[in-house]
Amino acid sequence: MDIPIKKKKGIKKRHVIWATGLILLCIVCFLAFFRANVSTLKVDYEKLTIAEVTEDIFHDYITVTGYVEPIATIYLDAREGGRVEEKVVEEGEIVSKGDIILRLSNPDLSLSILNSEAQLAEKSNFLRNTMVIMEQEKLQIKRELLNIEQDIIRKKRKYEHNKSFFADGLISEDDYLHSEEDYHFAIRSYDLYLERQKQDSLYRSIQIKQMEENLRNMNLNLQLVRQRQENLNIESPIDGQLTILDAEVGQLIPKGGRIGQIHKLTSFKVVAQIDEHYIDKVKVGLTAILERQEQEYQLKIRRVLPDVRDGRFSVEMVFVGEMPDNMRTGQTYYNRLQLSSPQVSLLLQRGNFYQKTGGQWIFVVSPDGNSAEKRYIKLGRQNPKYYEVISGLEPGEKVVVSGYDNFGENEKLQW
Repeated sequence: MDIPIKKKKGIKKRHVIWATGLILLCIVCFLAFFRANVSTLKVDYEKLTIAEVTEDIFHDYITVTGYVEPIATIYLDAREGGRVEEKVVEEGEIVSKGDIILRLSNPDLSLSILNSEAQLAEKSNFLRNTMVIMEQEKLQIKRELLNIEQDIIRKKRKYEHNKSFFADGLISEDDYLHSEEDYHFAIRSYDLYLERQKQDSLYRSIQIKQMEENLRNMNLNLQLVRQRQENLNIESPIDGQLTILDAEVGQLIPKGGRIGQIHKLTSFKVVAQIDEHYIDKVKVGLTAILERQEQEYQLKIRRVLPDVRDGRFSVEMVFVGEMPDNMRTGQTYYNRLQLSSPQVSLLLQRGNFYQKTGGQWIFVVSPDGNSAEKRYIKLGRQNPKYYEVISGLEPGEKVVVSGYDNFGENEKLQW
């Protein structure tokens, strides 16, 4: 008797294959449906700007406009007030150090000089007279010392004689004592005069020293006053060009008043205005390139001014090495300011697409070159020519870099 065999229940291999195929079919249908429903815009290819993503050296720089200034500007101030008598040099002329620019007059200063000279002469005469008197007193003391020395010799001789006479009983004791007292008194008088001579000499030296110091101070004061008179001739402190002279004949110039300025023309600097967006990147020592007549000249930032005005700040750049010929104050040049060292990166040509996308996405041309689809990307640094691509694009791919204003919200371009 045959035994019927029951079929095994469960998932068989062919079921798995059918299910996988069904899922793949659904996915393909879904993608086909999605692609068929992607918003597409028909565009004119001739009006598009297509650029290729390349791998090359990225130069992190910005272009700044700089104007030429002299390396230094010296301001002319009147060290002494006075009336303008003569303009020796006019604005715009080249001057050398020490050249007289203006001649001033000041009657009060001239009178002060005369008074100082009179006081100096008076003090000098007084010092000379005092020294003469002191010399006379010195001689007088020496003469008195000579007299006392002579008196001591005589009284000593008399004292010694009386001493012998008294021993022999030839004179009285009173005469002997009297000669002894005279002798000792003369000795004490001599010592007293020596002390007086010493004190007088010390006093005279101190007094003369003080008077000579006063005389030196008066001489110095007179020199300063005369120098003030010399300051009435306003001279050029450097070699350069007199660019401003604010003075006319007959005009009264106050002391310390600013009357002009001189530009030092031995070298020049370039002053540039930079957007405050780069304020954290721009530092002293960064280099820049100035192009003139198809030749490049290197500059270096010497100073970064701290003030920000109207969204911009200023830097001063000086030439490193050779400098262009025939530079003039006020000339304007475009300079490439290098913000960091060059390095190899993916480069994308700058374009108007950035205004619409902000660099977050872009239309990438398909391999067949008949369409372009939206793709999200990430851009890094930028210079006036290129963007640095961080991610989202590969070398050799082509993208649409012209403006996107007419594309609306479409995600695909067809031509």
